[in-house]
Amino acid sequence: MSSIRHIAVLGATGSIGGNTLNVIARHPERFRASVLTAHRQVDALVALCVQHRPALAVIGDSTLEGELGRKLAAAGVRCDAAAGHDAITAAVSGDLCDTVVAAIVGAAGLDSTLAAARSGKRLLLANKESIVMAGPLLLAALQEGGGELIPVDSEHNAIFQCLPGGRPDLGKSGVRRLILTASGGPFRGRTRAELSAITPDQACKHPNWVMGRKISVDSATLMNKGLEVIEAHHLFNAPAETIEVLVHPQSLVHSLVEYVDGSVLAQLGNPDMRTAIAHALAWPERVDAGVAPLDLAAHAALHFEAPDLSTFRCLALAFQALRAGGDAPAILNAANEVAVEAFLTGALPFLSIADVVESVLTELPPQAVVDVQSLTERDRTAREAARRILRNAC
Repeated sequence: MSSIRHIAVLGATGSIGGNTLNVIARHPERFRASVLTAHRQVDALVALCVQHRPALAVIGDSTLEGELGRKLAAAGVRCDAAAGHDAITAAVSGDLCDTVVAAIVGAAGLDSTLAAARSGKRLLLANKESIVMAGPLLLAALQEGGGELIPVDSEHNAIFQCLPGGRPDLGKSGVRRLILTASGGPFRGRTRAELSAITPDQACKHPNWVMGRKISVDSATLMNKGLEVIEAHHLFNAPAETIEVLVHPQSLVHSLVEYVDGSVLAQLGNPDMRTAIAHALAWPERVDAGVAPLDLAAHAALHFEAPDLSTFRCLALAFQALRAGGDAPAILNAANEVAVEAFLTGALPFLSIADVVESVLTELPPQAVVDVQSLTERDRTAREAARRILRNAC
């Protein structure tokens, strides 16, 4: 097998995709971006192909295949072009890559993530919605394919680094708690009254991280942290009662693991996603990520506080869904995606995001996760319920 890792970057035009390609470009002797995908941004995808020269470029919107091919040819890029959902799934299942960075936002990334797992690839998971929706199915696909999953979310990557193995049995490894840190988002410390007139632009101005608009809103509501709690449950076989959230506004301590002997291990670093991405790409080795060294003396005190679950109700709803089990996390995720989209378009107030999610969870009691088909149907049902609730509220 070649010593160079051939990497499919799903969602190459997004924040995680861009950071991944930055790390890849720093180490041409170790990594090659062999497959690049985007949803509809043809020009941005072509520009990345000019720079990275993949073997295959895939645009998610099948109506744009001709445009992609023409623009690649005009740019002098000699690579195959494909389009559509099935083309992305086929790309991660084939022999063009041995590593897949799953960075497609939302439920749209589920099928390709499962395909990568079944194909025995190294799966760098940035699409948390896939494991939130279908945790048991994803873990079964990994076992079937014999591949490995390394989390790219900074919090889960931090836990991965602090544990004595990838996905241990916490009871046998002496772990007492997994502690996920949260920045608190742009509205930390504000009351519900102060959040009544929040705009999308305000919600998308994260104090520490540069992210896409959907995940930025999730960070502002703390739903992102709630999804990460569910992700941690699946990734590390951790019961809900062993997972806690701690607000840490400086975003230097990315997560902590507490052991039964009183030891607490923490992973620290500047808030730059390239650290986690470089770790996952090169694991078990280490490579330069291009991230500035952490100067703790320059940061003075580090602060920690409990999350405000009454103001930021989405985090409490995520814990509720995790404890309910079955497909409740998938229902939570689907309702949240619809509610966030409505907020971003100005159709829903910021504080009402949690109300929509709670209403859908109440309307659709959890069912067992059996297969992708039934899960997809429940996802569709939850989205329809959320849209109906939105219509009735107008």
